[in-house]
Amino acid sequence: MDRLRIRGGSPLIGEIPISGAKNAALPLMAAALLSSDGLTLENVPELADIVSMSALLKELGADIQATPSPDGRGRRLFIRAERFTSFEAPYDIVRKMRASVLVLGPLVARGGEAKVSLPGGCAIGNRPVDLHLMALEELGAEIELEAGYIHARAPKGLKGGRIAFPMVSVGATENALMAAVLAHGETTILNAAREPEIGDLAACLIAMGAKIGGVGTDTLRITGVARLGHAVHPVIADRIETGTFAMAAALTGGDVELIGGQLDHVEAAAKVLASAGVAFTATARGFRVARANGRLEGVDMMTEPYPGFPTDLQAQFMALMSTAKGAAMVTETIFENRFMHVPELARMGANINVHGASAMIRGVERLKGAPVMATDLRASVSLVLAGLAAEGETVVNRIYHLDRGYERVERKLTACGAEIVRERET
Repeated sequence: MDRLRIRGGSPLIGEIPISGAKNAALPLMAAALLSSDGLTLENVPELADIVSMSALLKELGADIQATPSPDGRGRRLFIRAERFTSFEAPYDIVRKMRASVLVLGPLVARGGEAKVSLPGGCAIGNRPVDLHLMALEELGAEIELEAGYIHARAPKGLKGGRIAFPMVSVGATENALMAAVLAHGETTILNAAREPEIGDLAACLIAMGAKIGGVGTDTLRITGVARLGHAVHPVIADRIETGTFAMAAALTGGDVELIGGQLDHVEAAAKVLASAGVAFTATARGFRVARANGRLEGVDMMTEPYPGFPTDLQAQFMALMSTAKGAAMVTETIFENRFMHVPELARMGANINVHGASAMIRGVERLKGAPVMATDLRASVSLVLAGLAAEGETVVNRIYHLDRGYERVERKLTACGAEIVRERET
């Protein structure tokens, strides 16, 4: 198992290329199951979760060819499931990654059947799949839960319906959208998630021949088609990686240009950071991030569904506020168990008190390096950020979480002056 050894205190200066979005690439890979003609994806990041999804698609009968993207950004994947050799997504693969459940909708829509293990992934709280199942039932699928598996059947095909989500769910919206594009008739999805990754998935499906209206709003209207064809689609830039490196630049007092970063995709986070004293400057290739005036100010933040402040940037923001002047209140409204990084930040000298769904951070002059343990994907990178700004040496253990969502993070940071190395634990 690998770990990162970081010596803090160096400001990040330079440029960081933003990779393709993991949270966009995974549903796009699942969408390839909807067409026997295949799908070509460009700017796909090289991550552990991509490897896991590739293994799952191959298990179902897909052929995958990976080559470098023509523009040098990420990899190009050609995924073709001309026919299914299995309709089962087994536990051994699904337990590694929650996004595996996204094959449920495409399998039922095109193949009439799916047997998918209940998912695993980060232990950041209860994330049930009941909304995914409700959506498929509204489209006529018969659902059974048996021995830890979801068994969905629609032998005569899915039928258009009205799906009204009681709460916003990105994954359930993606599954419902992919199922609906091949359903007979019209489908309306109400209270749909509006994240850029949803729009990216819709754009890809439309390029494959799907008929989708209302993209970018909370109401999607889909008219089912008989089949989808081949398309070439570039994965959008990762807004969570964008926000993470923006905070790394601000936390270390650096000046970094985020190449390919889309400021409009992190607008809510940028607004909060600007109020804390972070300056953003648009460039021809993305945007620059630096502190506006000295030490940052503590500001309050609440996570919300898009277009609000992303829950996937909450841990990083907490690290940022740990050395800000004054106090900051962070309230988590999406996941109920997403403060597991707090004890680890406290080991580095952060002054954080948790009260239910809120955490009060009182800024300290400087964090101190310490050995810490990563508990989930975003928590792991928050500890890396804290280590970059801390006095002395920080060792971040159990970074397999980090490798699920950040592509070559130590190389990108080292290129901007960070002292960070990857080691194999003995």
